[in-house]
Amino acid sequence: MSDLLVKLYALPESGKIYAALAEKGIEIKRAIGPEKHAVAAWVLANFSKPWASEADTAFSQNPPAIFVAVKDKAIIGFACYDTTAKGFFGPIGVDQKVRAGGLGKGLLLRTLEAMREAGYGYAIVGWAGPVDFFKKTVGATVIDGSEPGVYKNLIKG
Repeated sequence: MSDLLVKLYALPESGKIYAALAEKGIEIKRAIGPEKHAVAAWVLANFSKPWASEADTAFSQNPPAIFVAVKDKAIIGFACYDTTAKGFFGPIGVDQKVRAGGLGKGLLLRTLEAMREAGYGYAIVGWAGPVDFFKKTVGATVIDGSEPGVYKNLIKG
C-alpha cells in the first residue's frame, strides 16, 4: 500500500455533508480526555490493535488529534491525525452497519480541516487502503515510491 498526498488548501465544501449527517442524528466531534478508554476500546473491538494504539496516541496531544462520530451516545466511527508521524492522516474507521451514508467522508473532511486549521498545507494518508475513496473525496494523489514508507520496520505483535 502506498501513501497519498492531500492538498489541504483545496478541500471540498463540507457544510452539506455535516448537515445531512446531523439530520440522521450523527454528530462528528473532537474526542476529549475522559473518552479515551471508551474510544480506544471501540477501535480495538471494531478494527485492530495497531489502530487502537494510534487512537490512544491521539489523546496525548492537546487538543486530542481524534474525531469521533456519535449517534445516540454510541461511537460509530473515528478518524485521527499526527499519530504515526507529523502531518499524517489516519487511521479512519466506520462501523460496518453505517457505511455508505457519507459518514466516512464527513470524518475525513472534519479531520483534514483540523489539520489545515493547525497550519498544515498538506496531509499524508499513510498506507492507504481505499485509495479510490481518498482520490474521489479529496483529490488525493499517490506518492510514488512510498511503499512501505515509515512503516518499513513496523513491529507487529
